[in-house]
Amino acid sequence: MALVRISGPKADAALEALAGILPVPRMATLAKLRDGEEVLDSALIIRFPGPASATGEDVAELHLHGGRAVVASVLAALGCIDGLRPALPGEFTRRAFEHGRIDLAEAEGLADLVEAETEAQRRQAMALAGGALGRQVAAWQDELLALSALVEAALDFSDEDDVAPLPDAFVGRLGALRGELASWLARPPAERLRDGVRVVIAGPPNAGKSTLLNVLIGRDAAIISAHPGTTRDLIEAPVAFAGIPFLLIDTAGLRDSADEVEAIGVARARASAEAADVILWLGPPDEAPAGAIRLHAKSDLRPAVMPVNHSISATTGTGLDDLIRLLVDRTATLLPQEGEVALNARHRGALGEAESALGEAETMSDLLILAELFRTARTALDRVTGKAGVEEMLGGLFGRFCIGK
Repeated sequence: MALVRISGPKADAALEALAGILPVPRMATLAKLRDGEEVLDSALIIRFPGPASATGEDVAELHLHGGRAVVASVLAALGCIDGLRPALPGEFTRRAFEHGRIDLAEAEGLADLVEAETEAQRRQAMALAGGALGRQVAAWQDELLALSALVEAALDFSDEDDVAPLPDAFVGRLGALRGELASWLARPPAERLRDGVRVVIAGPPNAGKSTLLNVLIGRDAAIISAHPGTTRDLIEAPVAFAGIPFLLIDTAGLRDSADEVEAIGVARARASAEAADVILWLGPPDEAPAGAIRLHAKSDLRPAVMPVNHSISATTGTGLDDLIRLLVDRTATLLPQEGEVALNARHRGALGEAESALGEAETMSDLLILAELFRTARTALDRVTGKAGVEEMLGGLFGRFCIGK
């Protein structure tokens, strides 16, 4: 099956031109689509009069048989109707945003849903697309408007010598609102779900790092050799364990080297380890970075001589399932909890500005400045849902969608 969607003031006219009828709104109707006297397809057609439609405009849907020739002939017939043109990538979603059918956070959720590859990414995208963040921002805006009204009232009923005091509960309500914003800002970022938890495999040369990477991802991404210094650059490989996205990173063996290229690789390895969410350490346990999972690799060849967190063998598979479970357990505090909405960088920037303005407001006694700080916070929150100051990023967002979405 193929779906052709038409949105805009010409939707009804286009539907009537092809089907010869205008069906009852929101009721699937079987009709023959024609281009002049030629029958193009027998299709289900549905009308969605605006503004109660996906885009807020008049919308028509043609549910076609999915052959390429059928789709091509229908699109060609539509292209001959005056006022119709092919949609741009993401244009239907953008029109829904511009007509107030969804907010910007919901549009971002839809874009994430289109790109979701793991169960965790799907759940997060669904929560965002379902309006969870928009509803929370609306609640914050309601409380902020109520606090702003108290400040404006105090200003309106004050004179030069006698400023009306704010209610006793004002400070507590302001502190509670700021605390909620700070709590959301402290949540694990959405980027970990999108890009994967960064797991760096580190240690000295010939410790088995590349072999471990290949075994964990199930393919030969890294070259394996008995010659020390074979791996000279970062090798990144995405993988999912238990529906959770990971980015595994093989690194150059950590050692001093006179080889200029290898030395650059070692420097990159150290920098990658510093930026890692989790480090798998395959070197001497007493040299492991703080917080690293200390592994005894090649356990089929020799026993561990110092305490480690786990023993593995890439050759026999011993301990690998337990290592994967350990990695999944380590992500418990690194990823959003089920049902919890994670903030992306844009959300955090806007909420951070609002939280900062409220923090300054907590120390402010001048009512005029206090009112201005509240306006700053409200404007920042409006950017989360797209009510203010987001025009420069809309093209990039909606360009992530496919044609027809």
